Amino acid sequence: MASAWATVDLDAVRANVGRLVELVAPAAVCAVVKADGYGHGAVPVARAAVDAGATWLAVAHVGEGEALRAGGLDVPVLVLSEPDPDLLPFAAEHELSVTLFSEPGIRAAAAAARPGRPVRIHLKVDTGMHRVGVDPDDLVPLARLVADTEGLELEALFTHLAVADEPDDPFTDLQLDRFDTALEDLAAAGIEPRLRHTANSAGAIAHPRARHDLVRCGIAVYGIVPSAELAGRIRLDPAMTVAARVTQVKTVAAGETVSYGRRHRLDADTRIATVAVGYADGVRRDLFRHGGEVLLGGRRCPIVGTVTMDQLMVDCADVAVAAGDEAVLIGEQCGERIAAEEVAERLGTIGYEVVCGVGPRVERRWIGGPTPPAPGPLGV
Repeated sequence: MASAWATVDLDAVRANVGRLVELVAPAAVCAVVKADGYGHGAVPVARAAVDAGATWLAVAHVGEGEALRAGGLDVPVLVLSEPDPDLLPFAAEHELSVTLFSEPGIRAAAAAARPGRPVRIHLKVDTGMHRVGVDPDDLVPLARLVADTEGLELEALFTHLAVADEPDDPFTDLQLDRFDTALEDLAAAGIEPRLRHTANSAGAIAHPRARHDLVRCGIAVYGIVPSAELAGRIRLDPAMTVAARVTQVKTVAAGETVSYGRRHRLDADTRIATVAVGYADGVRRDLFRHGGEVLLGGRRCPIVGTVTMDQLMVDCADVAVAAGDEAVLIGEQCGERIAAEEVAERLGTIGYEVVCGVGPRVERRWIGGPTPPAPGPLGV
């Protein structure tokens, strides 16, 4: 019996993807399943997303794309980072579309191409994110190199938006203007990529102009709103519930302290429940300082004292709880809910980090619909 587990509702994934498909039509939806599907299980989520109408998938690394192919996914898969040259033959073998933005990357892709099966290139232009991408001034020569190199296909031009989750920030429009100019520069040179894409989840939801031919939806697939400013723009159903087993309940006397560092002193005799999950499983060590809570019997109970590697302690007051009961850290119990966004707000971060941080010791369980889960760290 697992001491901590994450239950992933694939019906929620399907519902979220279905709403996104409807919202952005006629643009297509690319479901981003990198980082093991944001901790939800890449292959089960990918199957559910495709069931609901996603026609593309995206990952961060070639190995993640290989895992999707091994899991039976035969839709187009985009690798969002420029691969190491040594990995490009594997990308070609598994028919993965690859992001490129450098001349060495393009030449390595050409060397990896096989007769009759060109390597499909998504050329990334940097419109202001300044993470990766070709400078707009250098775009046309690089695109010309792709277009003129045997064994390569310029499948798409794309960029990434830095503040799409802040809908009132004019920088998104500036980035989209720069992207339009890049397309015009390519057209003037006689180069026309088959696809154009700029929108992440926030862009897809809040910026219709950003949708183009394809939208890359990540966090929204998992039912987490990209930012508080976008709450209510589209219905999203959270897919993940994180729970753990209560291992002991006892009364600790007033004046005693709880956990490492003795940072929580009890003002009165207090019932303390120990829960078998800790910072090795993705629970922040200092969550108690930020008002962290768990659900016991459908009631919010505060975490007390430092979260340890494998366990945390909770003030369970007068809640009827015993060893073996379930404590919910993220999700719903008896009508009460702790959302990933709430945990993120307490910690000064984003929901992405909360769900991606759920560790590998937390057993994944998939429910909802016919998509079968499979064992392994990548869900393969």
